[in-house]
Amino acid sequence: MSQKKLVKQLMKKLDKLESDRDKLIDKLANALDKLDKKEAAKKSVAKKVAAKKIPVKKVVAKKPPAKKAPRKKVVTKKAPKVPAPSTDSVP
Repeated sequence: MSQKKLVKQLMKKLDKLESDRDKLIDKLANALDKLDKKEAAKKSVAKKVAAKKIPVKKVVAKKPPAKKAPRKKVVTKKAPKVPAPSTDSVP
């Protein structure tokens, strides 16, 4: 097959795939719209029922934790370094 024919076939396939993609996107958009409508209806019913059954609870304010006194830093003394014996003079 010549390259021109191959290109034409590939272009046709690409066009078909793009149209299928657009159709699927439309279907998904419609499905999402339906789900949103159902959820909105459920939420409004749930809010009405929940508002009637649940009594309002009082929230008790929590006290902040007491501040701790700063600790004094203990300084550790380091031992003085002793120079190592030199190994320059070997008998």
